[in-house]
Amino acid sequence: MSQLKTMVRAPRRLVLRALRGPVRALLRPFRPQVKAVRRRLPRRADHYIARLGGVQTRVVRPAVPPVPPELVEQARAARPPAPETPTRLYVAPANFAGQGWLWARAAERQLPGVGAVTMVGIPSGFRFPSDHHVPEQVYLRSPEWQREQFEYVRQNFTHALIEAQRPMFGSLLSLNAFTEARVLTGYGLRIATIAHGRDVRLPSLHRENYPFSPYVREEWADVDVLERQVRRNLAGLASIDMPAFVSTPDLLDDLPGATWCPVVVDLALWETPEPPMERPKPVAVHMPTSSKFKGSEQVDEAMNDLHERGLVEYRRIEGVSPEEVRRIIGSADLVLDQFRLGSYGVTACEAMAAGRVVLGHVTEHNRQRVQEANGDELPIVEATVENIREVALELLDDRERAQKIAAQGPGFVRRLHNGNYSAKVLSSFLAS
Repeated sequence: MSQLKTMVRAPRRLVLRALRGPVRALLRPFRPQVKAVRRRLPRRADHYIARLGGVQTRVVRPAVPPVPPELVEQARAARPPAPETPTRLYVAPANFAGQGWLWARAAERQLPGVGAVTMVGIPSGFRFPSDHHVPEQVYLRSPEWQREQFEYVRQNFTHALIEAQRPMFGSLLSLNAFTEARVLTGYGLRIATIAHGRDVRLPSLHRENYPFSPYVREEWADVDVLERQVRRNLAGLASIDMPAFVSTPDLLDDLPGATWCPVVVDLALWETPEPPMERPKPVAVHMPTSSKFKGSEQVDEAMNDLHERGLVEYRRIEGVSPEEVRRIIGSADLVLDQFRLGSYGVTACEAMAAGRVVLGHVTEHNRQRVQEANGDELPIVEATVENIREVALELLDDRERAQKIAAQGPGFVRRLHNGNYSAKVLSSFLAS
């Protein structure tokens, strides 16, 4: 009897073995999609696919509680109608500092025939404006919502801008933004990506180019983990033939073929009538989103010394709402931005828009990039972690110079960071 079973089974094993090579070669380019499909198949069907493809069978993971239906319905009900314009842009899923929403509004405002919808599915601590806020567990774990959202984008939009190399549809396509880009391109959409910072800033390269880089193993145990993550993102970007944008000029080091699309600030929210540096004891503010990257330890050391000497009133601010940030910056004289990355971002732009004196470390080659884009010099007073105290003292001694630099800030932001320039940058992508 056992011999009979062996004779019956042998041809099936031979067939499977003969098919394994061709099937594996056929499926290799579609491995992420196959994995996504396999997760939804019965275990027996998945077992045969694994044997044909010569891959391991799936690992059975502990059951995850289902997403509450009311959250899925909430996300579904909040989904905005698609624009009725000829060009319809979808921007998702990060919206860090509200930038996705601001880029979308700038494109609508400046480019005829463009309508846009933004979605955020990643918590960022505070709720910045977005057209569609989706609870994180719905975004990541609801197959129902993910499939509906994919169809919503596929059927209604002509263009999509993927932020920070994050997937727009959660785990639908194996949490892979580059697979999403390929699939949507296959349906006729035009896709581009925009980097926000740590998603493409390669630690090893940054250490080579920036003497005060925070990507030092002795200071940060996870720097090698980030190195691997960034290399995967850079490899993913290299594998797709699509436009790439970056939000800050330093990221052009990592993506030399990308285009700088500057961060956007709504000047109307930041106008401050009182000029800085007129009170006897100026107020100096430091508001790090990440103290490691901003050089906050050195800022505290330098400014606490000046505070104790009665020369300034130093305030270290963290964990406040966007509305409170506007009030704090508007009431400051000096705003100390960042001193280790060699560039500048949203906080510096907000402080310049408010006409404050901004101190920060921006390398000469990044300042040159700014001037090439705008024709203006960047009105951020140069300082490094090594001379914050000395530069601040120079500004306190020459308040007229400090006020002249601060007065250049609103005009600079109006020309480069009010959204008009960013929309112009995006126009070549949206016109295609």
